[in-house]
Amino acid sequence: RVVDSGAGRNALKLELDDENLTHKTVSADVKKAILQGRLAKKLTQAQLAQQINEKPQIVQEYESGKAIPNQQILGKLERILGVKLRGK
Repeated sequence: RVVDSGAGRNALKLELDDENLTHKTVSADVKKAILQGRLAKKLTQAQLAQQINEKPQIVQEYESGKAIPNQQILGKLERILGVKLRGK
């Protein structure tokens, strides 16, 4: 008689679940709104980054859609660009 402890099934389930562990990145709507807002204000990524007190790489990541959304950064971007980004 074989006693199934369930450990094998749990390990398999964990392995399968691991496939879906990706961080949510900024949506296409948000990255487009940031880019359009920045261009409307005639700012470079570096200038915008300076105004929100972040590194230029942060602005680049948001505009390319690679950034993991941070509410504080989104708030600063909204304030400087005059666009709504949260809730999109």
